[in-house]
Amino acid sequence: MKTHVAMQKRTLSILLFSFLAITLQAQIYDPVTWDFRYEKKGENIYDLIFIATIQSGSHIYSMDIPKGGPIPTTIQIDILPGYSIDGKPYEVTRPEEVFDGAFGFKIKIFNEKAEFRQKIIGNSPSFTVKGEVDFMSCNKSTCSPPKEVVFEIPVGHSKKGAAIEAGSRTAGSQPLPAKKGILRFFLASFLLGLLGVITPCVYPMIPMTVAFFTRGSENRSKAILNAFIFGISIVLIYTSPGIIISLTGAGAGFANALSTHWIPNTIFFMLFVLFAVSFFGAFEMMLPNKWANNADSKVDKGGLLTAFFMALTTVIVSFSCTGPIVGGLLVEAARGDILRPTVGMFAFGLAFALPFTLFALFPALLTKLPRSGGWLNSIKVVLGFLMLAFSMKFLMTIDSVYSLGLLSRDLFLAVWIVLFSLLGLYLMGKIKFAHDSDLEHIGPFRLFLIIAVFSFVFYLIPGLFGAPLKGVASLLPPQETSWFSRRSEASENKTPSLEGILPQNVSALCSEPKYKDLFEMPLGLHGYFDLKQGLACAREQGKPALLDFKGHACANCKLMEAKVWSDPEILKRLREDFVIISLYADDRTVLTENEWYVSSVDGKMKKTIGKQNEDLEITRFSTNALPLYVISDYDGKALISPMPTNLKTEDYKNWLDNGLKAFNSGKK
Repeated sequence: MKTHVAMQKRTLSILLFSFLAITLQAQIYDPVTWDFRYEKKGENIYDLIFIATIQSGSHIYSMDIPKGGPIPTTIQIDILPGYSIDGKPYEVTRPEEVFDGAFGFKIKIFNEKAEFRQKIIGNSPSFTVKGEVDFMSCNKSTCSPPKEVVFEIPVGHSKKGAAIEAGSRTAGSQPLPAKKGILRFFLASFLLGLLGVITPCVYPMIPMTVAFFTRGSENRSKAILNAFIFGISIVLIYTSPGIIISLTGAGAGFANALSTHWIPNTIFFMLFVLFAVSFFGAFEMMLPNKWANNADSKVDKGGLLTAFFMALTTVIVSFSCTGPIVGGLLVEAARGDILRPTVGMFAFGLAFALPFTLFALFPALLTKLPRSGGWLNSIKVVLGFLMLAFSMKFLMTIDSVYSLGLLSRDLFLAVWIVLFSLLGLYLMGKIKFAHDSDLEHIGPFRLFLIIAVFSFVFYLIPGLFGAPLKGVASLLPPQETSWFSRRSEASENKTPSLEGILPQNVSALCSEPKYKDLFEMPLGLHGYFDLKQGLACAREQGKPALLDFKGHACANCKLMEAKVWSDPEILKRLREDFVIISLYADDRTVLTENEWYVSSVDGKMKKTIGKQNEDLEITRFSTNALPLYVISDYDGKALISPMPTNLKTEDYKNWLDNGLKAFNSGKK
């Protein structure tokens, strides 16, 4: 008997150790930290100092890398009042030159530490230098995606050389608010886990599960141990899919393929509709009974592994309610950086396991739980309506990425208005499904929910008549697809008097835009969709180019256009001072064979507009972040640091002004 228990303990230890090892391996590969400071070299003369500390076994690349090699380390400094840049950044640490078999030639690398410097001249006693470092790190088995570190170095302040931003950032994330973003995602996932607990498939299981752990157990310490193992097991089971996606989703194109290809989007749409119909009571969706029975049979054998298999049974049985929540969470997580799936599923599992574990530890709390009843089915029906509304996003992605032109903004809004109106009527008791109880009265919580739902419906209605709906713009088709916007644009085009009103420098485009049948500019702006054509026009008109790397399925792109580009002052600058070049990185239009080429980054053939634009962004700017805005010269070289998602209109306006200033100073 003792041998049997010892074997079970050993097996459990191996399981927990394996989970810990996998979790650690799933963490984002991030072996480099940065330190920023300055050193005074003379009167108003300073050296900016950039020091990279690199984990043993990893390396970063030199600033001097042969053509066709990996991403070099580059330092970009914003041109701002208070200082001027003297010369180019240079390497202080001597790099090691090694032969790289993957590229077939010698490459300069840095191990352990690397120091870079940049000379600047101050124009005032104190100022702050801003910019970013772009680099790529590798070891013998893996490489990180290109990364960027945004820094601010206060010069002449009381805190000399204090860097505002230290530590690397994953390519694709927003440099400064990245930590806040992952924290928000953690909290959102945690709330979804709590929502999963109060679904009708899960909530009634709490007292049964707790009773199982507390029955006939005189040994309080053993009951506590079982409760903790049960909770940890649930977290482990839910986190596992997130770890798998994090491990397999490290490639730059994985999230793009998942979020834009018609096959996964069609599957997700059908699954969400199927779950919604199930939630309305048409049928019960669940995993095969054999899975639950097999897991349940292990529970009867007793021992410490009982808690693990009890957790597995709980997860399997609850799938019919938690499946769509988990599915939606994984889809959204996979569209962010590679850490998000693990973080999201860990938070969901933690919230899901918490009530079970707490009630197992303190059984007396069960008496305070509200009894099961019709309110549980109401939650399920509400989730059904939300599933239907969310499923429209997948159809929208297919329609926009493949330029089908079938799902307009008007049609999308009409469906949402109907769905949320029906939800409001359901909450009022005007609509009743098969498993619903009679609604004798409306409580305060349901009343506030009804008010919120109908308020949302009334908020959506003006969108049918051209209102931008900035609060939900990232979830809707582009405003240009609405009937109202198309009619307004046609009306403007027929009004010749507008030509005299517009300033001289808002001239017609230099030539008819390539791909104009595939893409549209937002907010009535004019521009190009091909880099070469756009840069040629920028040269002809004597303006800087604004490269807008975006995507059909990019929620932040729509949000930036709705909340930032729509600002009157920013819109004026975009119209008058720049030649806009919109480059869709997720478009799947196949080019003619003579336009195909093999990428120097991954060695793959780039055949579509999207793949070529994504490759262009990675090659030139060391990131595949969407959106990414770059103010460039006539050759497509960045004049100042690129701008990722930033919903602060003042920041974006200043960035445009600084880019224009850098362009004009370069012409003198």
